[in-house]
Amino acid sequence: MLMSTKANRYAHQLIDARARARLLPPFSTSEVLLLSDGYDIAKRVLDVSISQGEVPKGRKLGFTNRTLWPKYGVNEPIDALIWAHIFDSTVRFADDNRGIQSLEGALQPRIEPEIVFKLATTPDPDASINDLADCIEWMAHAFEIVVCPYPDWKFEAADAIAAFGLHGTLIIGEPHVLSTATRRNLGDILANASVSLSCCTDESVTLCGAGFGSDVLDSPLHAVWHLHQLLKTQPDFAPLTAGEIITTGTWTDAYPVQRGQTWVTAFSGVTLPGLTLSFV
Repeated sequence: MLMSTKANRYAHQLIDARARARLLPPFSTSEVLLLSDGYDIAKRVLDVSISQGEVPKGRKLGFTNRTLWPKYGVNEPIDALIWAHIFDSTVRFADDNRGIQSLEGALQPRIEPEIVFKLATTPDPDASINDLADCIEWMAHAFEIVVCPYPDWKFEAADAIAAFGLHGTLIIGEPHVLSTATRRNLGDILANASVSLSCCTDESVTLCGAGFGSDVLDSPLHAVWHLHQLLKTQPDFAPLTAGEIITTGTWTDAYPVQRGQTWVTAFSGVTLPGLTLSFV
């Protein structure tokens, strides 16, 4: 377990790196970090962020896509998914499912197509998958722009947890309020859906990736349930609460983005519009 002074120092280094858009070596290169150490640093990052005026808006999940674990060297079991807070300043809604995003200050940005939920009610501690679905007010498609303060995107899971969960910005498309019938079948609906992700420039349109909802811990709904279980083991953090927005993890690989590109998604198997996002 990290000493308190060291956890505080790491937290301030991460906040400074984010503010100044500078890279720093992963903390795990100098000592062994447990996942609990990553969350200890993350809690201190959260406390400092709130003291500086940030308002928590919800959570982001990471490492929920099983197909990507080998690529990123993530060998933790399913119940070791990572999560971090998102804030008012890092979350916005797209206008008519289209948006423009500045990359100024973004460290090694990449794009991820995700599903987002908003909780209408607070889940019971022992909520089942179906109970959890009944707590959801709406779902939406979103792009998460992830950023990384560690050179070449090389890190251990604890490093990622500490560094805001690698969260940069969340751009949310049109919310769709869920009907009772949709909630009852939400896990299966999303598990059987797929998304495509394309990059457009003045010269070309390239299909970069595709993925299935079932890759995200069986479905994005199941991913939220795993988060709900994990939080019961983390008394330093509040449990899921009504009003939170939860983004559940990427359906494809995370692709590097550059100014001048426009990225577009399309869904199959679920009634959600795609998103179009241009980078400047």
